[in-house]
Amino acid sequence: MHSNIDTLFSHMWDDYVTITPSAHKIHKLLLGEESGDEIVNDHVAFRTFKLDKTRLDKLAAHFLALGYEEKGQYDFEAKKLDAKHFEHPDDTQPKVFISELRVDELSEQAQQIIHKLVDQMNPEVVEADNFLYSGRHWDITKADYDTLLNESEYAAWLAAWGFRANHFTVSVNHLSQTNELSEVNTLLKEAGFVLNTSGGEIKGGKDVHLAQSSTMADRADVDFGEETIAIPSCFYEFAQRYAMPDGKLYQGFVAASADKIFESTNAK
Repeated sequence: MHSNIDTLFSHMWDDYVTITPSAHKIHKLLLGEESGDEIVNDHVAFRTFKLDKTRLDKLAAHFLALGYEEKGQYDFEAKKLDAKHFEHPDDTQPKVFISELRVDELSEQAQQIIHKLVDQMNPEVVEADNFLYSGRHWDITKADYDTLLNESEYAAWLAAWGFRANHFTVSVNHLSQTNELSEVNTLLKEAGFVLNTSGGEIKGGKDVHLAQSSTMADRADVDFGEETIAIPSCFYEFAQRYAMPDGKLYQGFVAASADKIFESTNAK
């Protein structure tokens, strides 16, 4: 387990940008070339399978060891996912959102493929310092990827990419040039970025104390053994949080919005 939050997030970020090169471009766009400002990361998200070796709690343990606390639970019925979010007592640290796929609700064929993948994995790797940015611990064929993709985009993404940040999130509240998500979206579109329009360009809003948008995922090469093919990798999310009646910024997540954010890794 990492002893330092900043070190962990730095390693996760380095891994993320290797397959999400647009993240660097977005930083320059939002900060300007010469700015000394930094992007504040609202949250980072992970995907996993609900199997003994890879349960959500195995990923969460890395954050709990650094002082994070569980704050919310979510059920995405249509996508067959359970999720939890975690916060650190130091609210300048990013929140963490971890979801897991209820494998036993998939078709027999999909379950067999996922079990075949996870069976290749040494159970001890989940405790390694680098687990949260270690990628894939199994070999997968393009045929198995396609089979999963037909049933669950989430399962296919995880099967292809393994354990790493699925997305980082810009805190719009902390940007220097604008604190309005709609203006961020305009900047992104004018620069040629494709936004996820599932459920609208902006998911949520002031009425639920959280507005979110995201780019569609970059594409990066994946080794399928007999061939290497570019598939959707990771995306960048943008979050604007609103004050609750007590004056504090809302820190949770909105399931209806998150449901649509998952679709940012769909093939365009």
